[in-house]
Amino acid sequence: MSNLTLQLPPVLKLTDEQFEQLAAANQDLQLELTAKGELIIMPPTGGETGNRNLDIEGQLWLWNRQTRLGKAFDSSTGFRLPKGGTRSPDASWVSIKRWEALTQEERKKFLPLCPDFAIELVSETDDVEETRKKMQEYISNGLRLGWLINPKIRQVEIYRPNQEVEVLESPATLSGEDVLPAFILDLQAVFE
Repeated sequence: MSNLTLQLPPVLKLTDEQFEQLAAANQDLQLELTAKGELIIMPPTGGETGNRNLDIEGQLWLWNRQTRLGKAFDSSTGFRLPKGGTRSPDASWVSIKRWEALTQEERKKFLPLCPDFAIELVSETDDVEETRKKMQEYISNGLRLGWLINPKIRQVEIYRPNQEVEVLESPATLSGEDVLPAFILDLQAVFE
């Protein structure tokens, strides 16, 4: 089963608050809202993808726990992007400075910012082109570093502002560069 995209007519454009209420009323569904007003309903992942996601999130969490440079988030966290839309990367991170600039109330809801770092893991149900568009959407909203990981073909696309997408074939690791200093993602379990 693939993602289902509902085209909402302009008269039904959801406000941030309405989308939060819709998501809260349908907690069994993972929902995203694009800047164009498209409502995306994503199915649960399969076992392999869920295990890969957990491995990636675990590595990011452990690095962040040791460095305390920011806050790491799982795939259920919504980000209200500056140019519109509410998206949920598979794993993400926000610097401590940007986190501390949020009010207590903002921290409780979909976060009103784009993460500094995001990972999207291509699952069996994902359309690669749609996932690439999502990565470009993050970049246009201020993402500093992004990885699109496609385990089926053992490929990683690296997204950086104002740069061409870098494509790596079967890398063993990925570097967090200057965004996530000293973070190295081990891809062995992800590519198994």
